[in-house]
Amino acid sequence: MGGRFSTKGGQIALGGVLAAGALVMLWLAGVAPSGQLGLTAVGGLFPMVATLAAGRAAGYLCWGAAGLLGLILLPDKGTALLFLVFLGVYPVAKGGIESLRRLPLEWALKLIFFNLALTLCWFLFRELLWPEPPAWVAGGLPVVYGAGNLVFIIYDIGLSRLVGMLRARLGARRRG
Repeated sequence: MGGRFSTKGGQIALGGVLAAGALVMLWLAGVAPSGQLGLTAVGGLFPMVATLAAGRAAGYLCWGAAGLLGLILLPDKGTALLFLVFLGVYPVAKGGIESLRRLPLEWALKLIFFNLALTLCWFLFRELLWPEPPAWVAGGLPVVYGAGNLVFIIYDIGLSRLVGMLRARLGARRRG
């Protein structure tokens, strides 16, 4: 790793600063008239950046601090729960899963992770996150899980490309 975030103090400081940024995005997601899911996903980029810059512990610190503060401070608890259950933690966990370097196993674990998060959201938090589902959900859970898994795969591929660009950028800064 090296650099200013190689010490525990630097990792904690980075995790805290990025948690504040994630919390701002969660607040915006709660007050914006539309784009709640997208803004919450952008909030999940902050723990990912913490992970890339200072390691997985900093990423989890950023995720946990932003999520817990979101539950305490934000009026929209659904946004904070969505961040805690999936959109904030997945970008950090993704790195651990991909470190296995076995593509079929990685995809199986990613899909299990997503489907567990979706199940938790659907059965425990549905009233907070989606009190009035749209008409297309009338087809039931197979439609929700099918569409959800398709969107998740696209999200994961996009996130992988973003991670690659950020790694290249951080690598160029360290060399320069």
